[in-house]
Amino acid sequence: MVARVLVAPGDVVTATTAVAVVESMKMEYEITAGTDGVVQAVAVAPEAPVQPTDVLVVVEPRAPGAGNDARVEAGPAADPHAVRADLALVLDRHAKVLDAARPDAVAKRRSRGQRTARENVDDLCDPGSFVEYGPLLVAAQRARRSVDDLIERTPADGLIAGIGRVDGVTTAVLSYDATVLAGTQGHFNHAKKDRLFEIIERQHLPVVFFTEGGGGRPGDTDAPVVSGLDVMAFHLFARLSGLVPLVGITSGRCFAGNAAILGCCDVVIATEGSNIGMGGPAMIEGGGLGVYAPEDVGPLDVQVANGVVDVAVADEAEAVEVASRYLGYFAGRSEAWTASAPEDLRGLIPEHRRQAYDVRTVLPVLFDTSSVLELRAGFAGGMVTALARVEGHPVGVVANNPMHLAGAIDADGADKAARFLQLCDAHDLPVVFLCDTPGFMVGPEAEAAATVRHVSRMMVTGANITVPFGTIILRKAYGLGAQAMAGGSFKAPLFCVAWPTGELGGMGLEGAVRLGYRRELEAIEDDGERDQLFQKMVAAAYENGRAINTAMIGEIDDVIDPADSRRWIMTMLDGRPPAPPRTGKKRPNIDTW
Repeated sequence: MVARVLVAPGDVVTATTAVAVVESMKMEYEITAGTDGVVQAVAVAPEAPVQPTDVLVVVEPRAPGAGNDARVEAGPAADPHAVRADLALVLDRHAKVLDAARPDAVAKRRSRGQRTARENVDDLCDPGSFVEYGPLLVAAQRARRSVDDLIERTPADGLIAGIGRVDGVTTAVLSYDATVLAGTQGHFNHAKKDRLFEIIERQHLPVVFFTEGGGGRPGDTDAPVVSGLDVMAFHLFARLSGLVPLVGITSGRCFAGNAAILGCCDVVIATEGSNIGMGGPAMIEGGGLGVYAPEDVGPLDVQVANGVVDVAVADEAEAVEVASRYLGYFAGRSEAWTASAPEDLRGLIPEHRRQAYDVRTVLPVLFDTSSVLELRAGFAGGMVTALARVEGHPVGVVANNPMHLAGAIDADGADKAARFLQLCDAHDLPVVFLCDTPGFMVGPEAEAAATVRHVSRMMVTGANITVPFGTIILRKAYGLGAQAMAGGSFKAPLFCVAWPTGELGGMGLEGAVRLGYRRELEAIEDDGERDQLFQKMVAAAYENGRAINTAMIGEIDDVIDPADSRRWIMTMLDGRPPAPPRTGKKRPNIDTW
């Protein structure tokens, strides 16, 4: 250690005056007087080496203000509002990543009717809550561009990523920035994703990811890459499936690697004008598959009808609102709720048993007001899957829709239901089944769609979920399809009840009569007489299969006044034991399909 003395004998010092500086391990340490007084002696030579026990300066204590000696005071206190040069540099660099520093990029987004990535993040997160990771990164292109150019044109390497609060819930939020190299995935933004994904896994944070962009970036030069297939981002993100809610949002073009991230999400929200594809026009043309405009690849109407998109919205503002609402179902019970009068349920199912109706008219009356969020509404029209609330409790809803194939469960409908059940089970949401189905779809065309395997997927998934579930039979409950709407058996749910319109049977009753009484019917030669007997037998079968008769022998738990439906659901929810703290996954993952 080397000491440098700052005072001389006779100097008047205060307790906080620095009397010497000791240099050790390339650091300087100020030694203060420790008392008000007068320097009596300096015990070391200038720049002399010293030991920890050496005396540097001798100070005689004296009362503050005594005498008129010149005083050596402590230095002025630092101004907390002053901006030093080092801080000014940091503030300037952070300012350059903001929208205000990039008016041309902002104007381009406005011309397309879109918001900037930062505007979306700010809208989603509670004010002042977002903490950004890696904002000072730039594209790995120093070999071909100047640093100043990279700072100006590639802020955050095209990926905004951090942690904020969404309606009070700590949430990881990431967004590709389509104004930076078309929102492509670069060397450093891959590394940034890896960093966030590992934190998300450790902290069990829900995720919202804005995925607009063009996929992998071929123009980075600063890292040795041949294939780039060893990046960890896709592995790490896919590993989050089933652990935390994953919400993907896209607007505009979302291709290749960006689309792969989107497709890994539990729910996909897309705006009007979106295009989603595993390859963009350049990749398609490069594969010899033709020349297409970006707008021709995976337009929204295609991706809604085929089930890729869960919720289609008008714009990014609505997408943010839906994402926030979706996450709310996984945040627990809402204390504030309202609901329709229970009696309003009584007239929703037509008395004429063959009159079609849309089950979507039942949901807003059965569940809390404005609490229903339907997923994949444009896909598999015979099956409705939705999130909702009952007295504030979040639940999943699986409902047959008689407006499509009379509510029969086809391959797509079974896939849709099975995947939704996985989502509910993974994140501890109880399930309410609303059954009105003549069974699984049959016939040569159905079998060509691999129906045997697809509908069995619904059976296997429903039989293995661990969350509470109950079944309400609205009208038809026939065959294996009805059993699938109850986890495989009417004894599997915590409750299985029917409304007065309920009718049950092992198979469609017309078919049952034709099979069971074939000989008797064939023995009648007169067509009119045969049809009259057939109709009589069918009527008798329907009478026998009325829900009230089924309940008399205990196949279902009760036939109820529809007005009592919420009470039955609440019995299931109120009796649920508290879930233990989550330490990992319940399921290995949630199917993307």
